[in-house]
Order: sequence, then C-alpha cells, then structure tokens
Amino acid sequence: MGRQEEFVLRTIEERDVRFVRLWFTDVLGFLKSVAVAPAELEAAFTEGIGFDGSAIEGFARVSESDMLVKPDPSTFQMLPWRSESPGTARMFCDILMPDGTPSYADPRYVLKRTLSRAAELGFSFYTHPEIEFFLFERQRAADGRPVPVDQAGYFDNTPHGVGHDFRRQAITMLESMGISVEFSHHEGAPGQQEIDLRYADALTTADNIMTFRLVMKQVALEQGVEASFMPKPFTEFPGSGMHTHLSLFEGDSNAFHEAGAEYQLSKVGRAFIAGVLRHAAEITAVTNQWVNSYKRLSGGGEAPSYVCWGHNNRSAMVRVPLYKPQKGGSTRIEVRSPDTATNPYLTFAVLLAAGLKGIEMDYELPEGAEDDVWSLTDAERRALGIPPLPASLDEAIRVMEGSELVAETLGEHVFDFFLRNKRQEWLDYRRQVTAFELDRLLPVL
Repeated sequence: MGRQEEFVLRTIEERDVRFVRLWFTDVLGFLKSVAVAPAELEAAFTEGIGFDGSAIEGFARVSESDMLVKPDPSTFQMLPWRSESPGTARMFCDILMPDGTPSYADPRYVLKRTLSRAAELGFSFYTHPEIEFFLFERQRAADGRPVPVDQAGYFDNTPHGVGHDFRRQAITMLESMGISVEFSHHEGAPGQQEIDLRYADALTTADNIMTFRLVMKQVALEQGVEASFMPKPFTEFPGSGMHTHLSLFEGDSNAFHEAGAEYQLSKVGRAFIAGVLRHAAEITAVTNQWVNSYKRLSGGGEAPSYVCWGHNNRSAMVRVPLYKPQKGGSTRIEVRSPDTATNPYLTFAVLLAAGLKGIEMDYELPEGAEDDVWSLTDAERRALGIPPLPASLDEAIRVMEGSELVAETLGEHVFDFFLRNKRQEWLDYRRQVTAFELDRLLPVL
C-alpha cells in the first residue's frame, strides 16, 4: 500500500470515522454512493469492492454486470455535514472490470484517458468553472412554478437575504473539504447565485463540481430552501450557465501565453480555440445534455447561441478575457456554452479533445467577432461565417451521431448509451402537451 492509502487509514482511526462513502458518477452525471465500514478499506484499496453495474445508468448490460469500485485516496475528505462523532468521510472512485482493467463506462476514466492524450503532447489541462444555480422556496406557486427565495439582481447585497447567508455557509463547507472558492455573488435573476471555483487540474475540478452540487443541495436543505441546477427554470429570466476558463500548461509555462502576440495569445492557444469552434456543434449534446439546456442557449441572457469567439465579447461562445500584463500565467480562454447540469468529466473531456484536435491539425482561427452577435441579422451572421449552435437536443444529437471526435473521446460504450438515452429523452419531451399549447390553442381552436 502507498503512502496516501496509509494516511487515509491512519486518519480514519484518529478521527473515529465509522462510515466511508465511496462516490462515483454515472454517464449522465448523477452522483452515486456506497458506504463501507473502515475495516473494508484496505481490501478496497488493493482489490476494489464489487457491485452490480447493470443497476447504474449506462454502466453495463445484465450479462456483464460485475464491476468494482476502487477508491482514490487522494480525494479523501471528511463530510462536514456529518461532523458529529462518529464521523463520515468520502472518496471518489474509479470503476474497474473484474480483471482490474478500467471500465469504459466510467466518466472519470473518459476524462483520465483524454488527459493522458494531452500529457503525451506535453500538456496538462486546467479549468476554472463559474457555477450558477437557483435557490427556491420549498413551496411551489399555485401554478406549480418554482418560487425564488428573493427578488434581488446581479451583485445585489441583500440585507439578511437567504442567498447571502447561504453562500457564506456553503463556501465555509466547501473550503473545509479543500475546495477553494474564488468569488461568490448574487446573479442576474431572482434567487440566482454564482460561486466560482479556483483553478485546478481538470480531474480535480470535475471531482470538485460533483462535490459542489451535493454541498449546495445539502446546505439548502439545512436552510429550508431548495437548490437547483436546472439550466432554465424561468422563461423570463436568464438561465444558469457554467462558463469555464481553460488553459494548457507545459510544465510551469502557460502554453496559451505569448508575450507581444495579439491578446498575448499563443499559436497553441489560437489553434485550441479553433478546435473548440470547429467541433462546437458536435460536442454540444455533451456540454448541454438536457432538453431544457436549449431553452437557455436560445434565451439570451449571456448564453451563447452562435459559434464564434471574441476578445472580451460576452455574446461569443468563446471569449478571451482581458489580459493582465503582469500575469502571463493567467492567459486563458472562457467557453460560455456549458451549463451546470452537465457531466463535468465528459464535458472537460470533449472540450479538451476538440482543442487538442485544433493543435494537432493546426486549425486556423477565424476572425474574432467584435459585434454583439445576438443583434446581427441571420444574413449578417452568415456573411461573417458565424453558424448557430444546435437549437434543440434533437439537433445536437443528430450532429453528435456523426462525430468521430466525440465517439473516439467518449469511447463506444459511453457514446452509444449517451445517444440512446438522449434520443429517448427527446421522444418523451416531444410527446408532451405543454402549458404553452393549452394556453395558446385551447381557447381558440
């Protein structure tokens, strides 16, 4: 056993931990958990613990259901909402086949595999997400609509507001679990919050996002409200995005930075953006995986609807933020299309794969968009070579089906299950008779 495993076993004994939750994520990005007694951990570290993979969304067919969860000791943390003695801790896990090889159904492995490809090219991949979500009252309105906890707006400081106290407690809890927070504030819509996590390597960030979503729901539960990561709960207000800052490093050097270049953006950085743009439509079903995601993408409110990039242009899908002359390491790009209900492992994998493709194939970056892209006409956008993002889950699935890049990145198993599941979601949605149809058509037809 390694030093990290020994540290975990010693900590468990010293802190009287009686329950250890082993966490992993299904293909759709839902967190799964199995609790084990500390006595089982030594075997879990060396051999893994068996479970029925066929019961988890997208993991295995019944005929090949035996799988193993193997905890990653570097992710060990105490759960702060279970702080009373005896304590409870958690670790993220990798999913293995019975012979000990990685499971192709494990989203964490999909990301690890893509990170290995980047490492072969000499790159490490860092991400920094800005996570938006809503806080709602427990009680719905008479018409079934959610009720936001406040009527505040962007950056508002509401005295004794639920959101303000919520963010303080949530950030304290995150930081006690080793998750650093950079900023937090009220977002533009009533009840909407934003908490930005500090830069970290992509695997750590994906683990942190999974923890973040659970912590937000846990703190909301304790405060008598409800946290939701639904991309667009209201027609009239902006949705919740997860604008994500990305950068590649070669050792300690930021591969996106070139002093004196336009926007201080290197050839590698420009090719990476070109890759993300060229493959944007193909990866959208992954970065925006729900029927509701497309209400956000087509609803304005700083959500991108078109494939373009710009310097400090918040209507563009990819933005190159303002450069800080004294901080060459801070050169990065911001991808604004993903939402907070995505599977972060798969999203980071496809974004990285698209960017690497741009670098490997030496894609040329098109002209940046300096106009407000939403205010242009369709003809003006066509003339500028700015195509739209998929306008619905159905359209996104159809583009993804023909994508070699996404099939290769996700692997055959995840690719097939994901498409099958999303086709079914679209069929279920399409069959619904909506309130819009009843309100608009029933009185007149």
